[in-house]
Amino acid sequence: MLLYNNALSGNCYKVRLLAAQLGVGLELRDLDVLDRSDRPQVIGELTPVLRVPVLVTDDGRAMFESNAIIDYLAEGTEYLPADRYERQQVLAWQFFEQYEIEPNLAVARFWRLFAVEQPPAAWAQKQDAGRRGLEALERGLQGHEFLVADRYSVADISLYGYTHLAAEGGFDLSPYPAIRAWLERVAAQPGHVAISA
Repeated sequence: MLLYNNALSGNCYKVRLLAAQLGVGLELRDLDVLDRSDRPQVIGELTPVLRVPVLVTDDGRAMFESNAIIDYLAEGTEYLPADRYERQQVLAWQFFEQYEIEPNLAVARFWRLFAVEQPPAAWAQKQDAGRRGLEALERGLQGHEFLVADRYSVADISLYGYTHLAAEGGFDLSPYPAIRAWLERVAAQPGHVAISA
């Protein structure tokens, strides 16, 4: 399978992480996250949103949106629950990740990594919203090994993608002991690879 990728993207990393854990080989084609001028020509026929990741199956079908891709890859495996309620819980955490974690932790990280100047009020808003997301995640993890049914799943992969990079966006994880312990458990899973791998 072919993955249109960016090595720094937490969303692309989710796909690479699960693929590594499943033993699925990926051909990587990296795209720039700053200069997106070639996106219409390169992936315009594959995704209307012109964002990575985009996964193209061996039979030529294209998929976009990181959580949808990993759910597809996880279908029929231990990483995606068969139970309807547990699957709803997985989806709820994935929607939370895209609504609360990615727009705040990932954007703050992007601004820092690429020295994107922002008004102080915009930075403060991302930090405040990001901390609220981390507080919710901390509550969800208290007393639990993993997010859903105390089993490692795509819910954990979805949230791990940017949460483990929180410091790069200026977020201090020291007030969140449940998150820190969970990050260690996720990193200890068989087949785990680092974002830099």
